[in-house]
Amino acid sequence: MKHKFLFSVFIIFFIFVFVALGTWQIIRLNWKNNLILEIENSLKNPPVQLSQSNQQNFLKIKTSGRVDFEKQIYLYNLNDSGTPGFEVLNPILIDGQNYLLNRGWIPFEKKDTPEINILDQNNIEGTLKTQGRKNIFKPDNDIKENYWFSLNREDISKFTGKKFSKYIIYLDGNYQFPRPKKITANISNNHKKYAMTWFSLAISIFLLYLYFRKKNY
Repeated sequence: MKHKFLFSVFIIFFIFVFVALGTWQIIRLNWKNNLILEIENSLKNPPVQLSQSNQQNFLKIKTSGRVDFEKQIYLYNLNDSGTPGFEVLNPILIDGQNYLLNRGWIPFEKKDTPEINILDQNNIEGTLKTQGRKNIFKPDNDIKENYWFSLNREDISKFTGKKFSKYIIYLDGNYQFPRPKKITANISNNHKKYAMTWFSLAISIFLLYLYFRKKNY
């Protein structure tokens, strides 16, 4: 009898844990949906002057500055079609503050060609985004060959000799090469799937428990 009681407690405990995890994912789902809505609304707004703005993620801005083409960074990445190439990033000095300007994607053969350095520095429009964390599974950057896999802040500082804002400016505009990256609210949102998984596990264990009780009690 004691063993049956302990078994029941054990099962109820795990059902409670799975329900709690599912509920937490529902809370996260509501948070993520609100975040996506905020991003979508922000991206619909007209750009504001960077110098007069309260800088925040996904803020559309316009500005002018001095772009450093000597310290251009080539970041390995895929374009929207899955073709490998580089994202081109440059230091840009705006009102005494250094930013990284992500100008978009180029194929490998365009690296170091003069045609990719055509840019109206007096009329820059873009979107602010905070720099993402380094993926530990990516290779180390080859600074000497200017072949980058991640935007490691220490490597960037070593390569450029500069300190940068936490925000990267993603360039907008009708440039051919580099082709600006389209910024959207398409961010990962798998919380509903995770919630269904936890709730399904809780229900399955409960049904198995009822079957076991019917057979053995």
